[in-house]
Amino acid sequence: MKAILGKKIGMTQVFDEEGKLIPVTVLEAGPCTVVDVKTEDRDGYDAVQIGFGFVSEKRLTKPQKGYFKSKGVTPTRYLREFRVAPGSSQKIGDQVKVDVFSSGEYVDVTGTSLGKGYAGGIKRWNFRRGPSSHGSKYHRGPGSLQARDAARVWKGRKMPGHKGSERVTVKNLKVVDVDPEKNLLLVYGGVPGSRGSLVMIREASR
Repeated sequence: MKAILGKKIGMTQVFDEEGKLIPVTVLEAGPCTVVDVKTEDRDGYDAVQIGFGFVSEKRLTKPQKGYFKSKGVTPTRYLREFRVAPGSSQKIGDQVKVDVFSSGEYVDVTGTSLGKGYAGGIKRWNFRRGPSSHGSKYHRGPGSLQARDAARVWKGRKMPGHKGSERVTVKNLKVVDVDPEKNLLLVYGGVPGSRGSLVMIREASR
């Protein structure tokens, strides 16, 4: 499993060999450090824990400092695990760089979507609004809650509430270009999250 952590830089556009304009998202991917290796015998599953981003030691708690010291690696801002096949060759202290991917490959990118705050049913769930005329007493309300005899609202009912700021995965994004010198990865299309937010990049699952 090829995977790496990075952060979203922003969007731009590039031209391909045929002169076609391509919208791309620029991601700063890696370098990441392998902090821990999970095995089936010891942990019950096979995975690799990697760290990304600089963090000052004064911002770490004592347990965090002790954890990184026990592994013998430099502290990182983020830690994430990725499942791997049994018998992975990666070891603690190895570096994972952006050149694990190449142009033309497809990746899945996971991030935290933009928060939109408290939103009504029309914005949050694409409900249809009521008549706009002055005689109508119903314009942007949620409508009937369909709980005639239950005397309560059923769980899972689409209602106004907090929108966005949730984990989102966009699948099958094509890698347009890779710049190993600047640790940059250009992928076709949009990626969830704000500028500077953490993203997880994995080879496409399908």
